[in-house]
Amino acid sequence: MYLFKFEPILKQTIWGGNKIITYKNLDSDLQQVGESWELSDVPGHESIVANGPLKGLSFPELISRFGASLVGRENLVRFGNRFPLLVKFIDARKDLSIQVHPDDSLARSRHNCSGKNEMWYVISAEPGARLCSGLSRHITPDEYEERVASNTIEEVLQFHDIHPGDVFNIPSGCVHSIGAGVFLAEIQQTSDITYRIYDFNRRDADGNLRQLHTELAKDAINYNLTENSKSIYTPVLNQPVELLSTPYFTTSLYKLTEPLMCDYSELDSFVIMICTEGSAQLSDDKDNRISIAQGETVLIPAETESLYIYPEDKVTLLESWV
Repeated sequence: MYLFKFEPILKQTIWGGNKIITYKNLDSDLQQVGESWELSDVPGHESIVANGPLKGLSFPELISRFGASLVGRENLVRFGNRFPLLVKFIDARKDLSIQVHPDDSLARSRHNCSGKNEMWYVISAEPGARLCSGLSRHITPDEYEERVASNTIEEVLQFHDIHPGDVFNIPSGCVHSIGAGVFLAEIQQTSDITYRIYDFNRRDADGNLRQLHTELAKDAINYNLTENSKSIYTPVLNQPVELLSTPYFTTSLYKLTEPLMCDYSELDSFVIMICTEGSAQLSDDKDNRISIAQGETVLIPAETESLYIYPEDKVTLLESWV
C-alpha cells in the first residue's frame, strides 16, 4: 500500500455552479457542477484509485484486498467492507433545498444503510451568503406539516451569516440547507439518503415541481434540536486544531508554513487529508511520497505509523478519521 488519490466523481445539479472545475484545476467543460465526490464507497458511486500501481482499482476492491491494514481493525469489525466516510466539495450557485437526514436506526430500517451525520467547513462565501442549520424553536410534527403546506417552514429555521473557515456540525435529524454563494467541504457518513422538506417551489427542466419527502422527513426530524450547530475554534499556525469530534468521525485543521510530523502509531484508523488551500508534499514512514494541492484528497492507510507534511509556502488541510 501507499498514499492514495482517487478520481473525483462530478455531480451536475440544478443548483450547482462553476467553481469546482477551476478550484480543482480539472480539464472539464461540465457546467453546473454542484458536487465533487472525493472519496466515496456509496453503492453505484464508488471511487477509483487515480495513482500508483493500483490505479484503476475500485474502492471496494481496495478495501477487500487490504482490509484492516487500510481501514483499521476496529473499523473493519464495525463497518465490514463498507468505508464509513464520504468526502465532498459542494458549490451552491443557488439555494439547496431545506432537508434532513435520518439517523442510523431509521436509515437501517427503511433503507438498509447507515444514517447521515455530517460536518461543513466553509471554504469561501459570497457577500450575504448564509446557511440553515436547526430549528429556531421547538415545533411539533403537526406544526411542521402545516408549515410545509403553507410554505412558511423558513420562519422556524436558524439561519447563519457565514465566512470562510466557519465549521458546522450537522447531526442526523437536523433540518438544514446550504445557501446560494457558499463553497464548502463536507465530511459525512457513507450515505446518500436525503429527505427534501421544502424546495422554494422550484421546477425542474421539464417544468415539474421537485418531489418532497414530507412524510418520510416527519419521522426523521429532531424537533428539539435548536442549539447552535456552529463550532467555535481558534486557528493556530503550524499546529493541529480539533474542529469536531463525534462518534462518526474526528476532524482537525492544519494551517502550515513549516514542516510537521503527524504521529499515527497509536491510531487504529485510516486518515483522510483534504487540501482546501495551497499545496504540500506528504511522506510516510515507508518513504511513500505524494503531492497534495488545493481541491485534492489523499487517503492514508491505517498501517501508517507517521506522516510528514512539507508545505510549499503555505497549506490548509482538513484531517479526518474514525
